[in-house]
Amino acid sequence: MTALRATDEVVDLVSRLIQFDTSNTGEPDTTVGEAECARWVAAQLQEVGYETEYVESGMPGRGNVFTRLPGRDRTRGALLIHVHLDVVPAEAKDWTVHPFSGAVQDGYIWGRGAVDMKDMAGMVLALARQLKRDGTVPPRDIVFAFLADEEAGGKWGSQWLVEHRPDLFDGVTEAVGEVGGFSLTVDRPDGTVRRLYLVETAEKGLSWMKLTCDAAAGHGSFLAAENAVTEIASAVARIGAHTFPLVMTDSVREFLAALSEETGLDFSPETPDLESALFKIGNLARIIGATLRDTANPTMLSAGYKANVIPQHAEAVIDCRVLPGRQAEFEKTIDELIGPNVKREWVTHLDAYETTFDGDLVDAMNNAILAHDEQGRTVPYMLSGGTDAKAFAKLGIRCFGFAPLQLPPDLDFAALFHGVDERVPVDSILFGTKVFEHFLTNC
Repeated sequence: MTALRATDEVVDLVSRLIQFDTSNTGEPDTTVGEAECARWVAAQLQEVGYETEYVESGMPGRGNVFTRLPGRDRTRGALLIHVHLDVVPAEAKDWTVHPFSGAVQDGYIWGRGAVDMKDMAGMVLALARQLKRDGTVPPRDIVFAFLADEEAGGKWGSQWLVEHRPDLFDGVTEAVGEVGGFSLTVDRPDGTVRRLYLVETAEKGLSWMKLTCDAAAGHGSFLAAENAVTEIASAVARIGAHTFPLVMTDSVREFLAALSEETGLDFSPETPDLESALFKIGNLARIIGATLRDTANPTMLSAGYKANVIPQHAEAVIDCRVLPGRQAEFEKTIDELIGPNVKREWVTHLDAYETTFDGDLVDAMNNAILAHDEQGRTVPYMLSGGTDAKAFAKLGIRCFGFAPLQLPPDLDFAALFHGVDERVPVDSILFGTKVFEHFLTNC
């Protein structure tokens, strides 16, 4: 009988993971399913012989699972492969299929988490099981981590684990997680195509800022010398209308250089209206364009309790994404924009991160891609959002995003993240599993 391979069960594993409703609302009382899903993952690992550790990170129900596969060279730093099991909420009435059905139809696996990130979780689980069944000894220790709470910043997941259980990461020097390794198909001047596989080497900082203003309350019919609502509204309007300067980080500069080289088009920093020029590469331009400068987007406003009462308190929330090395300048600009009567504080503050696109691990990623796609090329890029890598970087771990997927050229991949009808192509999952197997056995 032929031994069961990762590609034989990965589609089913991804589908079954999606069927666990692990919606993370950001509120502990309404976040469900993480523990049940984590215990199921642990059972799949134990079934093939792993010893696992289940950790609830400071709060009942916030389940995390760890296991380690020993490697040949125990003197080398271990490699952390991390995925998160939580997902953002979904409204079933808005979907073509139920968001927690894990339906496999029309060549896709459908459901919340299909691309963020139960696709990679399924690939990692399938491969961990295969390596154990086969008795494979990888080049170095591999630590597999299945985590909670990434979608709310990792307070009860990666951040808690780094602070309270650093022993789980003993010996880890490098890490691989989500939102990297997917393909971008571009046309070359000679009429051929190149598939660029974007490896995440950097992330913008993720910071949610609360603005508050307090002023005298009063009757809505009176003349008001000061008004908290007006102050907050003016500050929010100034922030929303502000354009931060174009800044080229190393990761973005290298990506644009590779894009120019492959397409023959000019995507240099000197290109007039570079953000608009990027739309020549398709919908992924929304992600790439957001890494050219800091952003601060107003997302919430709150004030007042009655139509004829001028409230004494008003507040707003701003979603801030800051480039590496820009935090001090960013805060200086925000202080100028909000003015003297508005106070600010960080509700969530996670630093930006960037590493270089070089070394043995990057070579292993590139070799794995080329082994399965002769038209492939790995390139670095910056993620406009954030991942659990921000927590692991605090331990001095060098972090990358590499969840390989060969995508159809016309698929709007960026729109699927947190979107309605989130889905991942079955063929992309099978391709990614083969690539990741090559990577893990040669890392």
